[in-house]
Amino acid sequence: MAYALMKRLIGPLLRFFYRVRVEGMEHVPLAGGAILASNHVSFSDSIFLPLVLDRRITFVAKAEYFEDPKTAWFFRAVGQIPIKREGGSASQRALDSAREVLDAGGLFGIYPEGTRSPDGRLYKGHTGVARLALQCKVPVLAVAMIGTREAQPIGQIRPNIFRPITIRFSKPLDFGRYADRADDPLILRRITDEIMFELRELSGQTYVDQYCKRSSETATETVEPAKVITADEVLAAAG
Repeated sequence: MAYALMKRLIGPLLRFFYRVRVEGMEHVPLAGGAILASNHVSFSDSIFLPLVLDRRITFVAKAEYFEDPKTAWFFRAVGQIPIKREGGSASQRALDSAREVLDAGGLFGIYPEGTRSPDGRLYKGHTGVARLALQCKVPVLAVAMIGTREAQPIGQIRPNIFRPITIRFSKPLDFGRYADRADDPLILRRITDEIMFELRELSGQTYVDQYCKRSSETATETVEPAKVITADEVLAAAG
């Protein structure tokens, strides 16, 4: 109820204040489980993507968002599930939550990079998206969010209005050919790299062959210079 109400109220406002363009919506299945694997360049990615879809999409989000009454209602309304990062395996809890959504025939949204890109580049994806696709036997659609970084840069609370935003969906990627190798780390990496290459093609971002550090990690660690790889190298990595 709250999800549908949120879309009806905020959707028209977003389309008024932003020039939102959606490409490839016809690729999103009308029914059945599917994974939407998106790049992540702004906090507002999790706002624009649900509001342009006809179907409900579920994400996992850090539990801190749900502990503040000022923001908890919003994250529940847009279909997000709280996950605590500390203590135990947060990634396993996120995967378990995702399986419940997918097994019930829903859409599950995931950011393979694991966190927002600090500089607008596309970073190496974590293999959880591949594991989900194989275990739940569902297709993956790459989703490129373009312009959301300019609309709301990291650290800026008030968004910049009247900015163009494009959301591009790929055709469904079917990895059924690997169904009997769901626990093979090499296969999981190959699938993830294929998804990240599709994201690079859709978004036009520079690809970085390095995991993206969360802000709390970059504050205390010295990060080595990132290795930028070409599209041909990504294809080679994907086999």
